[in-house]
Amino acid sequence: MTALKLLSRTKLYWGLIAIFLIGVLGSPMSSKGNNIFLSYGNLLDVLRQVSTTGLIATGMTAVIVTGGIDLSVGSLMAICSVVCAMLLTVPGVTPGVVLGVPTVALVALCLGFVVTRFIFQNLAKSRAGADLVREIRLDGIRGLITPAVVGVVLCCLSLWFLLPQIEPKFGVLGVLLVAPCVGLLFGALNGFIIVAGRLQPFIVTLAMMVTALGIARLTAGQNNAVLPVYTGSNATADFEILRSLVFGIIPMPGLFFLGAIVIYGAVLRFTPFGRYVYAIGGNEEAARLSGIAAGRVKIATYAVSGLLAGIAAVLYVAQYRQGKPDAGAGLELDAIAAVVIGGTSLMGGRGSLIGTFCGVLIFGLLSNILQLHNINSNLQLVLKGMIIIGTVLVQERNAGDLLAYLRLPGGQSAHKETAAAKRPSQETPSLNLGGNKK
Repeated sequence: MTALKLLSRTKLYWGLIAIFLIGVLGSPMSSKGNNIFLSYGNLLDVLRQVSTTGLIATGMTAVIVTGGIDLSVGSLMAICSVVCAMLLTVPGVTPGVVLGVPTVALVALCLGFVVTRFIFQNLAKSRAGADLVREIRLDGIRGLITPAVVGVVLCCLSLWFLLPQIEPKFGVLGVLLVAPCVGLLFGALNGFIIVAGRLQPFIVTLAMMVTALGIARLTAGQNNAVLPVYTGSNATADFEILRSLVFGIIPMPGLFFLGAIVIYGAVLRFTPFGRYVYAIGGNEEAARLSGIAAGRVKIATYAVSGLLAGIAAVLYVAQYRQGKPDAGAGLELDAIAAVVIGGTSLMGGRGSLIGTFCGVLIFGLLSNILQLHNINSNLQLVLKGMIIIGTVLVQERNAGDLLAYLRLPGGQSAHKETAAAKRPSQETPSLNLGGNKK
Protein backbone atom coordinates (compact mmCIF):
# COMPACT_ATOMS: atom_id res chain seq x y z
CA MET A 1 0.00 0.00 0.00
CA THR A 2 1.44 3.34 -1.05
CA ALA A 3 1.75 6.23 1.35
CA LEU A 4 -0.80 8.15 -0.71
CA LYS A 5 -3.39 5.39 -0.38
CA LEU A 6 -2.73 5.06 3.34
CA LEU A 7 -3.16 8.81 3.77
CA SER A 8 -6.39 8.70 1.78
CA ARG A 9 -7.83 5.93 3.94
CA THR A 10 -6.89 7.56 7.24
CA LYS A 11 -7.57 11.17 6.29
CA LEU A 12 -10.43 11.46 8.76
CA TYR A 13 -8.22 10.61 11.73
CA TRP A 14 -5.48 12.92 10.49
CA GLY A 15 -8.08 15.68 10.27
CA LEU A 16 -9.10 15.08 13.88
CA ILE A 17 -5.45 15.09 14.99
CA ALA A 18 -4.80 18.28 13.04
CA ILE A 19 -7.76 20.08 14.65
CA PHE A 20 -6.59 18.93 18.09
CA LEU A 21 -3.03 20.13 17.48
CA ILE A 22 -4.31 23.48 16.24
CA GLY A 23 -6.27 23.81 19.46
CA VAL A 24 -3.25 22.92 21.59
CA LEU A 25 -0.77 25.17 19.79
CA GLY A 26 -3.10 28.13 19.43
CA SER A 27 -4.73 27.96 22.85
CA PRO A 28 -4.68 31.00 25.12
CA MET A 29 -3.02 30.56 28.51
CA SER A 30 -4.58 30.98 31.91
CA SER A 31 -3.23 33.40 34.53
CA LYS A 32 -1.16 30.50 35.93
CA GLY A 33 0.36 29.74 32.54
CA ASN A 34 -1.69 26.61 31.87
CA ASN A 35 -2.97 25.65 28.43
CA ILE A 36 -6.72 26.33 28.58
CA PHE A 37 -7.58 24.06 25.64
CA LEU A 38 -5.86 21.07 27.25
CA SER A 39 -7.43 21.64 30.64
CA TYR A 40 -9.55 18.75 31.87
CA GLY A 41 -12.54 21.00 32.45
CA ASN A 42 -12.43 22.37 28.90
CA LEU A 43 -12.23 18.90 27.31
CA LEU A 44 -15.12 17.74 29.49
CA ASP A 45 -17.13 20.73 28.32
CA VAL A 46 -16.44 19.78 24.69
CA LEU A 47 -17.71 16.25 25.30
CA ARG A 48 -20.75 17.56 27.15
CA GLN A 49 -21.59 20.05 24.40
CA VAL A 50 -21.26 17.59 21.51
CA SER A 51 -23.29 14.85 23.21
CA THR A 52 -26.68 16.16 22.08
CA THR A 53 -25.58 16.57 18.48
CA GLY A 54 -23.70 13.29 18.71
CA LEU A 55 -26.77 11.31 19.76
CA ILE A 56 -28.76 12.71 16.86
CA ALA A 57 -25.86 12.14 14.45
CA THR A 58 -25.67 8.52 15.61
CA GLY A 59 -29.23 7.84 14.50
CA MET A 60 -28.76 9.96 11.38
CA THR A 61 -25.83 7.80 10.23
CA ALA A 62 -27.90 4.67 9.63
CA VAL A 63 -30.61 6.72 7.92
CA ILE A 64 -28.10 8.27 5.51
CA VAL A 65 -26.40 4.91 4.88
CA THR A 66 -29.74 3.60 3.60
CA GLY A 67 -29.80 6.51 1.16
CA GLY A 68 -32.30 8.58 3.16
CA ILE A 69 -32.24 11.79 5.18
CA ASP A 70 -34.03 12.93 8.33
CA LEU A 71 -34.69 16.66 8.58
CA SER A 72 -37.19 16.29 11.42
CA VAL A 73 -34.83 15.28 14.25
CA GLY A 74 -34.43 18.86 15.49
CA SER A 75 -38.19 19.34 15.81
CA LEU A 76 -38.59 15.88 17.34
CA MET A 77 -36.03 16.83 19.97
CA ALA A 78 -37.96 20.04 20.60
CA ILE A 79 -41.30 18.33 21.14
CA CYS A 80 -39.66 15.72 23.38
CA SER A 81 -38.00 18.49 25.42
CA VAL A 82 -41.38 20.16 25.94
CA VAL A 83 -42.98 16.87 27.01
CA CYS A 84 -40.06 16.14 29.34
CA ALA A 85 -40.12 19.57 31.00
CA MET A 86 -43.91 19.50 31.39
CA LEU A 87 -43.90 16.05 32.97
CA LEU A 88 -41.18 17.12 35.42
CA THR A 89 -42.69 20.42 36.52
CA VAL A 90 -46.49 20.33 36.12
CA PRO A 91 -48.58 17.85 38.15
CA GLY A 92 -51.83 16.33 36.96
CA VAL A 93 -53.16 15.71 33.48
CA THR A 94 -51.36 18.04 31.10
CA PRO A 95 -50.86 18.10 27.32
CA GLY A 96 -47.52 16.39 27.96
CA VAL A 97 -49.26 13.54 29.76
CA VAL A 98 -51.95 13.27 27.08
CA LEU A 99 -49.29 13.01 24.39
CA GLY A 100 -46.70 10.97 26.27
CA VAL A 101 -48.45 8.28 28.27
CA PRO A 102 -50.62 6.85 25.44
CA THR A 103 -47.54 6.93 23.20
CA VAL A 104 -45.60 4.76 25.66
CA ALA A 105 -48.51 2.31 25.84
CA LEU A 106 -48.73 2.09 22.05
CA VAL A 107 -44.96 1.68 21.65
CA ALA A 108 -44.88 -1.04 24.34
CA LEU A 109 -47.73 -2.89 22.63
CA CYS A 110 -46.10 -2.74 19.20
CA LEU A 111 -42.60 -3.56 20.42
CA GLY A 112 -43.83 -6.53 22.42
CA PHE A 113 -45.67 -7.89 19.40
CA VAL A 114 -42.86 -7.28 16.89
CA VAL A 115 -39.99 -8.52 19.08
CA THR A 116 -41.83 -11.68 20.15
CA ARG A 117 -42.79 -12.51 16.57
CA PHE A 118 -39.21 -11.82 15.46
CA ILE A 119 -37.87 -14.25 18.08
CA PHE A 120 -40.30 -17.00 17.02
CA GLN A 121 -39.41 -16.48 13.35
CA ASN A 122 -35.68 -16.75 13.99
CA LEU A 123 -36.13 -19.84 16.16
CA ALA A 124 -38.13 -21.44 13.36
CA LYS A 125 -35.47 -20.47 10.81
CA SER A 126 -32.65 -21.92 12.90
CA ARG A 127 -34.52 -25.22 13.32
CA ALA A 128 -35.36 -25.42 9.63
CA GLY A 129 -31.88 -24.32 8.55
CA ALA A 130 -33.48 -21.64 6.37
CA ASP A 131 -31.75 -18.60 5.01
CA LEU A 132 -32.00 -15.58 7.30
CA VAL A 133 -33.80 -13.49 4.71
CA ARG A 134 -36.51 -16.01 3.89
CA GLU A 135 -39.92 -15.63 5.49
CA ILE A 136 -41.14 -18.43 7.73
CA ARG A 137 -44.86 -18.93 8.18
CA LEU A 138 -45.84 -19.20 11.84
CA ASP A 139 -48.95 -20.82 13.22
CA GLY A 140 -51.65 -18.75 14.91
CA ILE A 141 -50.32 -19.20 18.42
CA ARG A 142 -46.72 -18.19 17.72
CA GLY A 143 -47.49 -15.73 14.95
CA LEU A 144 -50.41 -13.81 16.47
CA ILE A 145 -51.72 -14.83 19.89
CA THR A 146 -48.47 -15.03 21.88
CA PRO A 147 -46.97 -11.81 20.43
CA ALA A 148 -50.25 -10.00 21.11
CA VAL A 149 -50.32 -11.24 24.70
CA VAL A 150 -46.72 -10.14 25.28
CA GLY A 151 -47.52 -6.73 23.80
CA VAL A 152 -50.57 -6.29 26.04
CA VAL A 153 -48.57 -7.32 29.11
CA LEU A 154 -45.83 -4.79 28.33
CA CYS A 155 -48.47 -2.13 27.70
CA CYS A 156 -50.09 -2.80 31.08
CA LEU A 157 -46.72 -2.77 32.85
CA SER A 158 -45.81 0.58 31.33
CA LEU A 159 -49.14 2.08 32.38
CA TRP A 160 -48.75 0.58 35.87
CA PHE A 161 -45.39 2.36 36.13
CA LEU A 162 -46.44 5.71 34.66
CA LEU A 163 -49.99 6.39 35.89
CA PRO A 164 -49.04 6.82 39.59
CA GLN A 165 -46.54 9.53 38.57
CA ILE A 166 -49.10 11.78 36.89
CA GLU A 167 -50.42 13.51 40.01
CA PRO A 168 -47.18 14.11 41.96
CA LYS A 169 -45.03 14.83 38.82
CA PHE A 170 -42.74 12.46 36.94
CA GLY A 171 -39.30 11.31 38.01
CA VAL A 172 -36.09 10.67 36.08
CA LEU A 173 -36.97 7.15 34.94
CA GLY A 174 -40.43 8.28 33.88
CA VAL A 175 -39.19 10.99 31.52
CA LEU A 176 -36.41 8.72 30.25
CA LEU A 177 -39.16 6.33 29.20
CA VAL A 178 -41.75 8.77 27.86
CA ALA A 179 -39.63 11.23 25.84
CA PRO A 180 -37.70 8.59 23.83
CA CYS A 181 -40.96 6.76 23.10
CA VAL A 182 -42.49 9.97 21.72
CA GLY A 183 -39.46 10.42 19.47
CA LEU A 184 -39.57 6.77 18.41
CA LEU A 185 -43.24 7.00 17.44
CA PHE A 186 -42.72 10.08 15.27
CA GLY A 187 -39.59 8.56 13.74
CA ALA A 188 -41.40 5.33 12.91
CA LEU A 189 -44.21 7.39 11.38
CA ASN A 190 -41.60 9.06 9.16
CA GLY A 191 -40.33 5.70 7.98
CA PHE A 192 -43.82 4.27 7.46
CA ILE A 193 -44.93 7.19 5.28
CA ILE A 194 -41.71 7.02 3.24
CA VAL A 195 -42.05 3.27 2.65
CA ALA A 196 -45.82 2.95 2.26
CA GLY A 197 -46.23 6.14 0.25
CA ARG A 198 -43.03 5.62 -1.78
CA LEU A 199 -42.11 9.25 -1.16
CA GLN A 200 -38.75 10.98 -1.00
CA PRO A 201 -37.35 11.07 2.56
CA PHE A 202 -36.46 14.74 2.10
CA ILE A 203 -40.11 15.71 1.54
CA VAL A 204 -41.57 13.51 4.28
CA THR A 205 -39.12 14.54 6.98
CA LEU A 206 -39.38 18.19 5.95
CA ALA A 207 -43.15 17.96 6.44
CA MET A 208 -42.62 16.21 9.77
CA MET A 209 -40.20 18.93 10.84
CA VAL A 210 -42.90 21.56 10.40
CA THR A 211 -45.62 19.36 11.90
CA ALA A 212 -43.61 18.44 14.99
CA LEU A 213 -42.72 22.09 15.55
CA GLY A 214 -46.42 22.98 15.52
CA ILE A 215 -47.26 20.13 17.92
CA ALA A 216 -44.45 21.27 20.23
CA ARG A 217 -45.88 24.79 20.35
CA LEU A 218 -49.41 23.53 20.93
CA THR A 219 -48.18 21.26 23.72
CA ALA A 220 -46.23 24.03 25.43
CA GLY A 221 -49.10 26.50 25.09
CA GLN A 222 -49.01 30.02 23.73
CA ASN A 223 -47.94 31.48 27.08
CA ASN A 224 -45.19 28.90 27.67
CA ALA A 225 -42.50 29.55 25.09
CA VAL A 226 -39.99 28.24 27.65
CA LEU A 227 -40.71 25.70 30.41
CA PRO A 228 -38.08 26.22 33.14
CA VAL A 229 -36.87 23.17 35.07
CA TYR A 230 -35.23 23.77 38.45
CA THR A 231 -34.13 20.56 40.15
CA GLY A 232 -35.06 20.48 43.80
CA SER A 233 -37.61 23.29 43.30
CA ASN A 234 -40.28 22.68 40.65
CA ALA A 235 -38.74 19.34 39.60
CA THR A 236 -37.36 16.33 41.42
CA ALA A 237 -33.84 16.75 42.75
CA ASP A 238 -32.88 13.36 41.28
CA PHE A 239 -32.98 14.89 37.79
CA GLU A 240 -29.66 16.56 38.61
CA ILE A 241 -27.98 13.18 38.07
CA LEU A 242 -28.23 13.72 34.31
CA ARG A 243 -25.87 16.71 34.65
CA SER A 244 -23.38 15.04 36.96
CA LEU A 245 -19.97 13.46 36.37
CA VAL A 246 -19.95 9.67 36.48
CA PHE A 247 -17.30 8.68 39.04
CA GLY A 248 -16.10 12.27 38.75
CA ILE A 249 -14.58 11.48 35.34
CA ILE A 250 -17.05 11.67 32.46
CA PRO A 251 -20.23 13.78 32.13
CA MET A 252 -23.47 11.82 32.02
CA PRO A 253 -24.47 13.19 28.56
CA GLY A 254 -21.11 12.01 27.23
CA LEU A 255 -21.75 8.55 28.65
CA PHE A 256 -25.07 8.37 26.80
CA PHE A 257 -23.36 9.46 23.58
CA LEU A 258 -20.51 6.97 23.87
CA GLY A 259 -22.94 4.20 24.80
CA ALA A 260 -25.09 4.92 21.75
CA ILE A 261 -22.02 4.91 19.47
CA VAL A 262 -20.77 1.57 20.84
CA ILE A 263 -24.15 -0.21 20.89
CA TYR A 264 -25.48 1.02 17.55
CA GLY A 265 -22.04 0.62 15.99
CA ALA A 266 -21.96 -3.03 17.08
CA VAL A 267 -25.45 -3.55 15.67
CA LEU A 268 -24.48 -2.09 12.29
CA ARG A 269 -21.17 -3.95 12.18
CA PHE A 270 -22.00 -7.43 13.51
CA THR A 271 -25.71 -8.13 12.95
CA PRO A 272 -27.78 -9.02 9.87
CA PHE A 273 -29.71 -5.79 10.40
CA GLY A 274 -26.51 -3.81 9.87
CA ARG A 275 -25.68 -5.74 6.71
CA TYR A 276 -29.17 -5.07 5.41
CA VAL A 277 -28.76 -1.33 6.08
CA TYR A 278 -25.61 -1.19 3.95
CA ALA A 279 -27.14 -3.41 1.27
CA ILE A 280 -30.18 -1.14 0.93
CA GLY A 281 -27.96 1.92 0.64
CA GLY A 282 -25.78 0.23 -1.96
CA ASN A 283 -28.60 -1.04 -4.18
CA GLU A 284 -32.11 -1.11 -2.75
CA GLU A 285 -33.64 -2.99 -5.70
CA ALA A 286 -31.00 -5.72 -5.48
CA ALA A 287 -31.58 -5.93 -1.74
CA ARG A 288 -35.31 -6.45 -2.30
CA LEU A 289 -34.69 -9.12 -4.92
CA SER A 290 -32.39 -10.95 -2.52
CA GLY A 291 -35.23 -11.24 -0.02
CA ILE A 292 -34.40 -8.41 2.38
CA ALA A 293 -37.45 -6.67 3.89
CA ALA A 294 -36.13 -3.25 2.88
CA GLY A 295 -39.23 -1.40 4.05
CA ARG A 296 -39.02 -2.76 7.60
CA VAL A 297 -35.32 -2.00 7.84
CA LYS A 298 -35.84 1.59 6.71
CA ILE A 299 -38.70 2.10 9.16
CA ALA A 300 -36.46 0.76 11.93
CA THR A 301 -33.65 3.21 11.09
CA TYR A 302 -36.01 6.20 11.22
CA ALA A 303 -37.54 4.89 14.47
CA VAL A 304 -34.10 4.62 16.09
CA SER A 305 -33.28 8.13 14.84
CA GLY A 306 -36.39 9.46 16.59
CA LEU A 307 -35.59 7.44 19.72
CA LEU A 308 -32.13 8.96 20.02
CA ALA A 309 -33.59 12.43 19.42
CA GLY A 310 -35.87 11.79 22.42
CA ILE A 311 -32.94 10.79 24.61
CA ALA A 312 -31.06 13.89 23.44
CA ALA A 313 -34.09 15.98 24.45
CA VAL A 314 -33.99 14.71 28.04
CA LEU A 315 -30.27 15.49 28.26
CA TYR A 316 -30.93 18.93 26.76
CA VAL A 317 -33.51 19.67 29.47
CA ALA A 318 -31.08 18.52 32.15
CA GLN A 319 -28.23 20.55 30.68
CA TYR A 320 -30.03 23.83 29.98
CA ARG A 321 -32.76 23.49 32.66
CA GLN A 322 -35.57 24.18 30.23
CA GLY A 323 -37.73 22.72 27.54
CA LYS A 324 -38.89 24.83 24.61
CA PRO A 325 -40.49 24.35 21.17
CA ASP A 326 -37.43 25.62 19.30
CA ALA A 327 -34.87 23.66 21.33
CA GLY A 328 -33.57 21.74 18.32
CA ALA A 329 -33.65 24.51 15.72
CA GLY A 330 -30.91 23.86 13.17
CA LEU A 331 -29.63 20.81 15.03
CA GLU A 332 -30.47 18.51 12.13
CA LEU A 333 -28.02 20.44 9.94
CA ASP A 334 -25.24 20.10 12.51
CA ALA A 335 -25.92 16.37 12.76
CA ILE A 336 -25.90 15.89 8.98
CA ALA A 337 -22.67 17.90 8.71
CA ALA A 338 -21.01 15.77 11.41
CA VAL A 339 -22.12 12.55 9.68
CA VAL A 340 -20.84 13.68 6.28
CA ILE A 341 -17.57 14.98 7.76
CA GLY A 342 -17.23 11.50 9.26
CA GLY A 343 -17.12 9.96 5.80
CA THR A 344 -20.71 8.76 5.34
CA SER A 345 -21.82 9.21 1.74
CA LEU A 346 -25.08 11.07 1.13
CA MET A 347 -25.66 8.64 -1.75
CA GLY A 348 -25.90 5.79 0.76
CA GLY A 349 -24.12 2.48 1.16
CA ARG A 350 -20.95 3.83 2.78
CA GLY A 351 -20.20 5.10 6.25
CA SER A 352 -19.49 4.06 9.82
CA LEU A 353 -20.26 5.23 13.33
CA ILE A 354 -16.58 5.53 14.20
CA GLY A 355 -16.40 8.05 11.38
CA THR A 356 -19.44 9.87 12.76
CA PHE A 357 -17.81 9.91 16.20
CA CYS A 358 -14.72 11.58 14.70
CA GLY A 359 -16.90 14.00 12.74
CA VAL A 360 -18.78 15.04 15.88
CA LEU A 361 -15.50 15.59 17.73
CA ILE A 362 -14.05 17.62 14.84
CA PHE A 363 -17.15 19.82 14.87
CA GLY A 364 -17.04 20.20 18.66
CA LEU A 365 -13.31 20.93 18.87
CA LEU A 366 -13.59 23.48 16.08
CA SER A 367 -16.39 25.31 17.90
CA ASN A 368 -14.41 25.25 21.13
CA ILE A 369 -11.27 26.67 19.47
CA LEU A 370 -13.24 29.53 17.93
CA GLN A 371 -14.93 30.30 21.25
CA LEU A 372 -11.63 30.30 23.16
CA HIS A 373 -10.35 32.94 20.75
CA ASN A 374 -13.56 35.00 21.08
CA ILE A 375 -14.28 34.82 17.36
CA ASN A 376 -17.47 36.63 16.37
CA SER A 377 -20.38 34.18 16.27
CA ASN A 378 -21.31 35.18 12.72
CA LEU A 379 -17.73 34.67 11.55
CA GLN A 380 -17.77 31.29 13.28
CA LEU A 381 -20.64 30.21 11.04
CA VAL A 382 -18.73 31.33 7.94
CA LEU A 383 -15.59 29.44 9.00
CA LYS A 384 -17.58 26.31 9.87
CA GLY A 385 -19.27 26.36 6.48
CA MET A 386 -15.95 26.66 4.67
CA ILE A 387 -14.41 23.85 6.71
CA ILE A 388 -17.42 21.59 6.09
CA ILE A 389 -17.12 22.12 2.33
CA GLY A 390 -13.37 21.45 2.39
CA THR A 391 -13.74 18.35 4.55
CA VAL A 392 -16.52 16.87 2.44
CA LEU A 393 -14.50 17.56 -0.71
CA VAL A 394 -11.64 15.54 0.73
CA GLN A 395 -14.00 12.77 1.87
CA GLU A 396 -15.80 12.40 -1.44
CA ARG A 397 -12.66 12.64 -3.63
CA ASN A 398 -9.52 10.72 -2.73
CA ALA A 399 -6.11 12.37 -2.56
CA GLY A 400 -5.08 11.05 -5.98
CA ASP A 401 -8.08 12.65 -7.66
CA LEU A 402 -7.34 15.98 -6.00
CA LEU A 403 -3.67 15.92 -7.03
CA ALA A 404 -4.56 14.93 -10.58
CA TYR A 405 -7.10 17.72 -10.83
CA LEU A 406 -4.53 20.23 -9.60
CA ARG A 407 -1.93 18.69 -11.97
CA LEU A 408 0.49 18.08 -9.12
CA PRO A 409 3.24 15.41 -9.25
CA GLY A 410 2.08 11.93 -8.20
CA GLY A 411 -1.55 12.69 -8.82
CA GLN A 412 -1.97 11.34 -12.34
CA SER A 413 -0.88 7.76 -11.58
CA ALA A 414 -2.98 7.62 -8.44
CA HIS A 415 -5.93 8.92 -10.43
CA LYS A 416 -5.50 6.14 -13.00
CA GLU A 417 -5.22 3.49 -10.28
CA THR A 418 -8.40 4.75 -8.65
CA ALA A 419 -10.28 4.76 -11.95
CA ALA A 420 -9.10 1.23 -12.73
CA ALA A 421 -10.17 0.04 -9.29
CA LYS A 422 -13.60 1.58 -9.69
CA ARG A 423 -14.28 0.33 -13.24
CA PRO A 424 -15.23 -3.30 -12.42
CA SER A 425 -17.72 -2.27 -9.77
CA GLN A 426 -19.37 0.10 -12.23
CA GLU A 427 -19.64 -2.54 -14.94
CA THR A 428 -20.87 -5.33 -12.66
CA PRO A 429 -23.07 -4.07 -9.81
CA SER A 430 -22.93 -6.30 -6.77
CA LEU A 431 -24.86 -6.54 -3.53
CA ASN A 432 -22.84 -5.53 -0.49
CA LEU A 433 -24.05 -7.43 2.58
CA GLY A 434 -20.90 -6.88 4.57
CA GLY A 435 -21.22 -3.19 5.37
CA ASN A 436 -18.37 -0.73 5.19
CA LYS A 437 -15.03 -2.52 5.14
CA LYS A 438 -12.89 0.55 5.25
